[in-house]
Amino acid sequence: MDDRTAATSEYGVTPPEVVASMAGIDFVRAIFAGKLPEPPIMQTVEPFDCSAEPGIVVIHAATLLDSAMGLAIHSMLPAGTGYTTLEFKVSFIRGMRNESGTIRTEGRTLNVGRRAATAEARITDASGRLLAHATTTCLVFEIPNGT
Repeated sequence: MDDRTAATSEYGVTPPEVVASMAGIDFVRAIFAGKLPEPPIMQTVEPFDCSAEPGIVVIHAATLLDSAMGLAIHSMLPAGTGYTTLEFKVSFIRGMRNESGTIRTEGRTLNVGRRAATAEARITDASGRLLAHATTTCLVFEIPNGT
């Protein structure tokens, strides 16, 4: 499984000053470890296995491709930097069925620059068959520290 605690998950939005104080990879890992609240959208998704390395985030669940791509980008950002999605394109290849088994969503960065970043994501079934894929372009920006 993952390294999150067995306690009930907390959902919410992390304050900007906390986000700004951490490198992106540390922020993503803190969410996965249960040290920071999970985004509210995760209330609609069953618990999942996950991992985070710089530029690659893997989520084993049928969740939003946008989240996997955005978190992959965030994992590459230094402290004090954030992102927002500018564009998102998704292609659905085949539907999910009971026979699909565990669904895996993987987001990977393509390019992370000072002002823009691009990423792609794929959803595959337990047999490795492609169910959907997506690309995104994100705006990279400095997070105001509030002081």
